[in-house]
Amino acid sequence: MIVCRCEEVTYKELETTATKYKCSARELKLRTRAGMGYCGGRSCRTMIDKIATTSANTDHHTSVSLKYQPPVRPVSFGTLGGQD
Repeated sequence: MIVCRCEEVTYKELETTATKYKCSARELKLRTRAGMGYCGGRSCRTMIDKIATTSANTDHHTSVSLKYQPPVRPVSFGTLGGQD
């Protein structure tokens, strides 16, 4: 099952990496690139957090969850309306 559609990262890959390296959610993201695609983690961020806390069996339960950023750059309304 694919968790991160943008980077095509599977549940199995995330679970294996979290167990092997005892990763926090941030480390898991950096090792697998899950949550680093076009959507910026909007669709998979919560699943990555959950996998990291349940699979790693470490003290990362109190770690800060992953943030996400908008995938777009600021565009003026004039540009959108075609009035350059």
